[in-house]
Amino acid sequence: MSTIQERAAAAAGRPATDAPQDDLSLPTEYVDQFPAVDPMADYEPGDDDPEMVPVGIAWLRVRRDIRAIGKGELYNALGTKFNFRGVDTVVNVFGPVTLKHGVNVMSSKVEATYGEKSTKNGGKMRECSVLVTWTVMGPMGDTLTLQTMGEALDTADKSTTKAQSVALRTLLLGFGLTPTHDKDPDADRIERGNEAPARSAESYRDEILDPKTSQGRLQQIGYELGNLRMLNRQVQNETGEMETLDSLGRRIYAERAGGGQ
Repeated sequence: MSTIQERAAAAAGRPATDAPQDDLSLPTEYVDQFPAVDPMADYEPGDDDPEMVPVGIAWLRVRRDIRAIGKGELYNALGTKFNFRGVDTVVNVFGPVTLKHGVNVMSSKVEATYGEKSTKNGGKMRECSVLVTWTVMGPMGDTLTLQTMGEALDTADKSTTKAQSVALRTLLLGFGLTPTHDKDPDADRIERGNEAPARSAESYRDEILDPKTSQGRLQQIGYELGNLRMLNRQVQNETGEMETLDSLGRRIYAERAGGGQ
């Protein structure tokens, strides 16, 4: 299909190459004299947008909202038994909080190496090790560059995905300095004069009902109560009725999420 300029040129009886061209681009010699346009220059945050702070401050706020992630999952197979924090659990906690503070976590480069391992039954497992370079971007567009490694074995085609998941979990837990609130394994070998008492169900109730308690912290309280086996503990709620801590926490979280707080 011909352009408007080509049809106009044909009607005037002149070659299409003589048609006037609307070239609004700058001459090459002037291009370098003008700086690139900053896409954030005219940005005005909306009511629901995060505060425009440097990435380091935004990440500090993420850490402040995420107090701890307990080892609430159990691995029990092949004669091995231990508790751990799975990548799904970690992402479920970090995801909403990073969104709240305008933090994006992206993998910018993945370097993978592969090997093969034999099982006791003569089967083959594919081993993958990855070095992942991460870009952590704050609400202002400034970034941090970090690297973590991950390793995984799989009998099918999932070793690469598993290794990257391990690298992501390592990034969030390591860079977030995320504690477990687990008991010190050497605590039973040390005599302590003034050991802090365990938290009561009422203290958790008061923190859940506190309007200043963030949604991220509410999620953390749920994990802590699960580790302490206190989810079904009955407490008196804000209306004077008896309610489990699990039900209270879920209800308050849903109310605040629905209210945009």
